[in-house]
Amino acid sequence: MVYEYTMWALLVCLLAGVASSLAAVTSDEVVDLPGLPSAISFKHYSGYLNASATHRLHYWFVESQNNPASDPVVLWLNGGPGCSSLDGLLSEHGPFLINDDGKTLRMNDFAWNTVANVLYLEAPVGVGYSYSTDGIYEMNDDSTAADSLAALKYFFKMFPEFAANEFFITGESYGGIYVPSLSVLVARDGTLNFRGWGIGNGMSDFNLNTDSLMFFGNYHGLWGEQLWDQLTAHCCSGGQLNKCNFHNNTDADCQGAVGAASNIIYGLNIYNLYDECYTGEMNRHQESKNHPIWQLFKHNPHVSQQHKQLLQKPAVQVTVVPPCVNVDGMTQYLNRVEVRAALHIQAGLHDWTICSDILHYTRQYEDMKPFYMELLSSGKYRGLVYNGDVDMACNFLMDEWFVDSLKQKVVEPYKAWHYEAADGSTQVAGFTKQFKNINFVTIKGAGHMVPQNKPRPSLEMFINFIHNKRFS
Repeated sequence: MVYEYTMWALLVCLLAGVASSLAAVTSDEVVDLPGLPSAISFKHYSGYLNASATHRLHYWFVESQNNPASDPVVLWLNGGPGCSSLDGLLSEHGPFLINDDGKTLRMNDFAWNTVANVLYLEAPVGVGYSYSTDGIYEMNDDSTAADSLAALKYFFKMFPEFAANEFFITGESYGGIYVPSLSVLVARDGTLNFRGWGIGNGMSDFNLNTDSLMFFGNYHGLWGEQLWDQLTAHCCSGGQLNKCNFHNNTDADCQGAVGAASNIIYGLNIYNLYDECYTGEMNRHQESKNHPIWQLFKHNPHVSQQHKQLLQKPAVQVTVVPPCVNVDGMTQYLNRVEVRAALHIQAGLHDWTICSDILHYTRQYEDMKPFYMELLSSGKYRGLVYNGDVDMACNFLMDEWFVDSLKQKVVEPYKAWHYEAADGSTQVAGFTKQFKNINFVTIKGAGHMVPQNKPRPSLEMFINFIHNKRFS
């Protein structure tokens, strides 16, 4: 009799847990998203995941349009640090993209959820609609990874039907820090069906990024012969191009030449060399605290002084909006009352911004090689490092040199890879070097936000990655 009662009590508890989970998921389902041009065939959810006792991370989960029960679950993280992953959803590879009017959406034929379930997480706390109940927004690389892991485990408790699916972690830009650090924690934890990680135009090594950018700029015709001669003469030991230090050289002439180069970059669209610089409503007559130039050349006294003077200018509005990027429509849309209601945004929260103005973030890591080596040494996971080849914020040379430095076994040497264009023709998508458990891939003509610039080859690359297919 006692046994029967115990089993019955256990069953009641289990059913209560399932009912609670189902209720949470049902309440998070987005049933009427403003601005959609037509009905959609897949479910999507927006709400909050508990990352700690006080941290609530906003998520937006879109189920696969193919077979959600068996397709992989893919986490997406944008960078910054402190910028929203909804940028990835609503301007890059989500199923619907925001139009410039800030009111309507358009469907995306090349959405990543055509083949996968995609979870967009606004992390760390203080980013987008994520918030802390105690009002404290002090974060770093380690605490961000720990919060994201806790949020993931909470997510799979809410959506247990996806717990057995293959799971991948992906991201962009400062996601080059977020993704490997989180991947290591997930791999060590061992409770998720983790299969690999992918990073687009990721910050893999800060010093390597600055050094490689000088070569990128020269071979894209930015410096001119005179400045390049000054850079190599004063920053490269004996003028040898394999012995250059542009990132923290103490030679005054080198610092001056690098400062001159940084001024040239500052006048261009750093996220896409061949694109114009957008100067719309959100960034007209403003200067960005998030401009990558300040981090790229943080050891250069000329650039540091320029940044200091900028922050002290009373006539200049200093903003967190990334330079040259059009976020006007997204900002307007996500702050509409009816959109906030549809997404179940916590009442009373501040306005949504593309990058957080309340987060105080401390960078801890400048070289992600130890994280990559731990993941690769297990032999269990596969990695993807991809770059749009006209981005200057996190340029392709940096990531190519970084992946080469991992000294993994080469499976296929550097070569072109292809995709089928809209007219049915076969076109060069970019170039790739394939290793045993990691691939380096470029996408020809794309900038920092690859799926935004080249959606068709971007989706092809994503499919190759999640299905472990070779780039042909």
